[in-house]
Amino acid sequence: MTEHSNPELPPLPYDYDALEPHISEQVLTWHHDTHHQGYVNGLESAEQTLANNRSSGDYGSTAGALSNVTHNGSGHYLHTLFWNNMSPNGGSSPSGELANRIEEDFGSYDGWEGEFRAAASAAGGWALLVYDPVAKQLRNVAVDKHDQGALWGSHPILALDVWEHSYYYDYGPDRGSFIDAFFEVIDWDDVSQQYENVVSSHE
Repeated sequence: MTEHSNPELPPLPYDYDALEPHISEQVLTWHHDTHHQGYVNGLESAEQTLANNRSSGDYGSTAGALSNVTHNGSGHYLHTLFWNNMSPNGGSSPSGELANRIEEDFGSYDGWEGEFRAAASAAGGWALLVYDPVAKQLRNVAVDKHDQGALWGSHPILALDVWEHSYYYDYGPDRGSFIDAFFEVIDWDDVSQQYENVVSSHE
């Protein structure tokens, strides 16, 4: 049987106070060290339950563990992308191949941004820019929790966490101001690299 490595919490790619004043040091500390760590722990626990059930032949708790894998695993993966999508030197707008593709698939950058902001305002978890390798195009999706509303086969390249723990300490119920702040720290170089990696893997 293949030996699987345990999931691990990746370090932030910048200091905890690096995104201030847009996202506070306190929020990043709680969000990364407590919330994200919780999803890593939940994924590891669910994987262990599944392994134990396979060994024992008792599958009574398997359905719950499978649900926990998708919830916690998606939370872990999306948070990892979220951290990398931001930078203290972020902001501005995309360039190069990604900029061209956004214009092609959404009509304009403004068309993409307006739609993404609408997704972020409506989502119960995440707004994602994804590459759909079946239709061979970029799409915006609004995902509830971590795993409800995703499009099978698509690959997220930009993730915005709109769970309340992402912004309530800094902005209270004003999600719109948090969305504005996110646009000030988007690392478009990282998003472009995510896009190029995904597209090249499907050529």
